[in-house]
Amino acid sequence: MSDISGGEIIARMLQKEGVEKVFGIIDGTYFGFYSALHRLGIEIVTPRHETCAAHMAGTYARLTGKLGVCMASNGPGVANLLPGLVVEQADGNRVLAITSARRPSIMYPDRGGAYQCFDQSGVIGKIAKWSAAVSSFDRVPELVRKALRKSYEGRPGVVHVDVPETIMNGKVKADVAFWEPHQYRHTDPLTPTAAQIERAARLLIDAAAPMIHAGSGIIHAGAYAELRRVAELLHAPLTTSWAARGLLDERSPLAIPMPHVKLNHKVRNDADVALIIGTRMGETDWWGKAPYWRKPGEQKTIQVDLDGDMLGLNKPADLAILGDAKVFLGLLADELQRHQGSIALDARRARVAGYGATMKDERAGWDKALADMAVPMHPAHIGAACRRVFAEDTVLVADGGNATIWAMFYHQVTVPNTVISTFKFGMLGAGTSQAVAAALARPGKPVCCIIGDGAMGFHSQEVETAVRNKAQVIYIVLADKQWGMVKMNQQFMLRPIKTMIFKHLDEDETIKADLGEIEFDKLGQSMGAYGERVSDPKQLQPALERALATGRCAVIHVDVDPVKHMWAPGLIHFKKMHEEPKA
Repeated sequence: MSDISGGEIIARMLQKEGVEKVFGIIDGTYFGFYSALHRLGIEIVTPRHETCAAHMAGTYARLTGKLGVCMASNGPGVANLLPGLVVEQADGNRVLAITSARRPSIMYPDRGGAYQCFDQSGVIGKIAKWSAAVSSFDRVPELVRKALRKSYEGRPGVVHVDVPETIMNGKVKADVAFWEPHQYRHTDPLTPTAAQIERAARLLIDAAAPMIHAGSGIIHAGAYAELRRVAELLHAPLTTSWAARGLLDERSPLAIPMPHVKLNHKVRNDADVALIIGTRMGETDWWGKAPYWRKPGEQKTIQVDLDGDMLGLNKPADLAILGDAKVFLGLLADELQRHQGSIALDARRARVAGYGATMKDERAGWDKALADMAVPMHPAHIGAACRRVFAEDTVLVADGGNATIWAMFYHQVTVPNTVISTFKFGMLGAGTSQAVAAALARPGKPVCCIIGDGAMGFHSQEVETAVRNKAQVIYIVLADKQWGMVKMNQQFMLRPIKTMIFKHLDEDETIKADLGEIEFDKLGQSMGAYGERVSDPKQLQPALERALATGRCAVIHVDVDPVKHMWAPGLIHFKKMHEEPKA
């Protein structure tokens, strides 16, 4: 037996799980934890805000496939962590949150005035997959093992362990057994039955017009090659959830990127058999319902997911398969290969060619905006310039709002898992810290972050985190000095006719939708980053190239036309998305 703290037990268990980085702000209430991390060689990455620690953990998990870990101290630290945990749970990223708590005697229930004390486990338990409060030293290994087990069960998300500071920091004599991961959780992928594979293959082979809709489950499984093989064998068009864009190189004729919203609806309505894999079919997938999808009676659905609760949840499944996406697709591809001669491909090729022509025409229409060389610049130029300047495998972090929409319409994804955002929650400001984590997840590679000036105001201090950690993040701040989406909604509600004629209202005709100016290039410089300001579209690409050449963090302040920026493409389709179909 030896003296050991609860914090050291947790740190050593994380080491067994292969954890390399933990994100959080240091605090004396869990010194026993982070001092052990430091001693074990697990890097502690410290942002400037606890919310950002959660975003960093989620992004790191998404890009590396490893467990993301964040930490926060009791009371205010945990309260600050909550928004980030909500986002990471919504986006389905595998995150373990470790928090300290007050000593057990005053922890729960609150005595009616305890300092920095609230029901941390109870609150997080309402938003996470699982949460528990450690009640005694001897339960630390048990509850951490359970948290890790829950983390790897079903759909990835947030799990949480709340540990009193007396247990976290205090040492007791104990002989602790540190189990290997396979000793307390399932480590082998879920494998579908042979009968399920055969039936799925038969449905897809016999289909006149099959299609595939895939989500983040493909990313978590690393099933890119298997997905491409199945799509090519079937010659089936592929749509994705917003969060899974780029699973298939968007230069492929089979890829139907998300910005082609109307075409996505057409593909889904044309299909007589739909293979849906690794997605919840939620609101951003139009719930899988008509008129955006073909009616269930006219379309057979094969749904594959790790989480049984997702099967047939919003769209009825004719064949529901609980299984790992990579294993399923690999087995399916082998089965399709054996029957390749019986797949009628000519009609499928003609249909896909028609989709390609539609996309070419739509793209030509969007690209007309690139001829607009006015100052301040049209926002279409930002995404287009980034395509030319950054390497294909560069991670693009797109923060919320109109800036994201413009980025998504003019960005082409050719390498999977290179687009990061808060697609399922739309949290503004998350991009500043997500970009730092992306750079740390892929050392030596720059990261591009496109963000609006309103969003940049939430967590701009994380530029210093990027500088301190030598993360080469190029922040491109689209500055229009307004809450663009809010302002547009106000305009249509307050002066709809004038809005349609003139595209904008005077400042005094809207309600608190305008912002003052922050010179983000100078703000970045004050934190040690390279800074530059651009208004002329002809100067944008050279500015980005100069920023890249520095080899360090940069902030490029881009003045965009506020009216043009407000009228982002596809807004009508995204508005309709929120109107749940009756069917």
